[in-house]
Amino acid sequence: MSARCSHGGPGCRGSRGPQVNQCPTMLGEGGQMYAVISGHRPRSPDGVLRGSGRHPCRGCHGRRGRLESDEPASVPGMLGEWRSRTSGPGRGVYDLVPVPGRVLSLRRGLSQVEPPWTELRMKAPIPGTTDEPTGPVGSSPSLSRLLSGPTGLGTKSLRFTPAMEPEPVPVPAPDAQSPPLAALPEPGPRPASQRIEGLYCPPAVRDDRALADEINDRLVQWAEQEVGLYPDTDLREALVGFDAGRSVVLCHPDAPGIDHLMAAARLLIGENAVDDYFCEAEYGGSADRRGAVLIVAQSAIDPAHNTPRYEADWRAGIEAHPALRSMRSAMDYFYALATPAQAHRFRHDIANLYLGYNAEGDCISRQRTPAVWEYLVQRQFNSFRPCLTLTDSIGGYELPAQLFADPGVQRAVALSSNASTICNDLYSLRKEQASGRFHYSLPTVIAAEEECSIEEAFQKAVEVHNEIVHRFEEQAAALSVTNPLTARFVTGLHNWMTGNHEWHAGNVGTRYATSP
Repeated sequence: MSARCSHGGPGCRGSRGPQVNQCPTMLGEGGQMYAVISGHRPRSPDGVLRGSGRHPCRGCHGRRGRLESDEPASVPGMLGEWRSRTSGPGRGVYDLVPVPGRVLSLRRGLSQVEPPWTELRMKAPIPGTTDEPTGPVGSSPSLSRLLSGPTGLGTKSLRFTPAMEPEPVPVPAPDAQSPPLAALPEPGPRPASQRIEGLYCPPAVRDDRALADEINDRLVQWAEQEVGLYPDTDLREALVGFDAGRSVVLCHPDAPGIDHLMAAARLLIGENAVDDYFCEAEYGGSADRRGAVLIVAQSAIDPAHNTPRYEADWRAGIEAHPALRSMRSAMDYFYALATPAQAHRFRHDIANLYLGYNAEGDCISRQRTPAVWEYLVQRQFNSFRPCLTLTDSIGGYELPAQLFADPGVQRAVALSSNASTICNDLYSLRKEQASGRFHYSLPTVIAAEEECSIEEAFQKAVEVHNEIVHRFEEQAAALSVTNPLTARFVTGLHNWMTGNHEWHAGNVGTRYATSP
């Protein structure tokens, strides 16, 4: 990230000379944080995001230089708001200002968080528009709107600030070949949900049934017309019944529009298609032959590069299978709104997911129940992590790679994805046991290791889940005071974890159950 200082200092290489700042945040005198907020900004030909804000340049003995564009006036965090000291162009000096209700004990961390979200509601696209990914958001008003936090039904009681009227969201030009889409009705009432007794998880911040239904309708259109995901109407009903639309609405309340939610939904469906077709016996999958097909599945999002002849064969192979077509298409949509670093992050997380699939396949093929510690290691890879780490991409901003790689952030990612996946273990236990196949999950491995009943093991698994959630809350609370972008990212992880729990609870009685 390049900056030009507004003064000449020893580190500035001359008056108003260029200075390269390798770090997006630096700590100034008195503990205040000087932050550069990296949204979707125009890139230079070398692909570098150009940020803005004031900073204490090291060679200038802490005197403030300036970068060259606008910053938001405030950024919501989990412990307070990062508020700019200045107004107008050149914002960038931020202090963490505690908000009533958000000075938290470390032990409970985010469990007491009540974000001061403004009540904004995502609107349906106007009739005649298409689901093309939106362009980069670079203007200060747009960025301020995105950073205002989760929106929509169910957030009014969480407000500390007056409601703001959002600026109109730019809508892409209509595509003459695409059928018009009807406007969404007003969101209906929140569906009833049943939670597992004693399972700790704060409530989701937004639910919108009408928006979820619109996403489901568009998913069916994509599955049938673009990728041919399923061969018959029974599978169409299964796709709609899975309710991926509600999942992404719950898990990504800060998404700036329906295109971002659709990107998350397509990837979710693509990942499930790979799991179903290559890992589940009902669709022809096999536990002992996953490796070869999963490598090919990875190439659907991480393209092969060799010779024209064999690349053509590879492309034909991808197009020949519905799961591979789905992942390839979903990734193409994701490329349109993500940065190269975010796309690379997703590819890496999917490779780790497939590594977890292979570990599970090895145990299933030998009908071996792993030890609890080994199972938890497997589950950290075979988890929802790829869905959680999309939170900044779907939220319309970017957590820079050097911040994402921070060990504290990685710990928060691991804990939130582990808790989310164990939540699935608990709600799906009855369904898996009823299948008659060899299966293992956290309750079953605890039952085997401790020689206890499945009911007792279920309660022990609930306790493990709760402890992991509390540890995530502690980690996220500590990270939230370090940097406004990191604060927003861990808020996104928290939103995904709580939305995932609400989605599972809302499917009790049809897909899931609250007891073994």
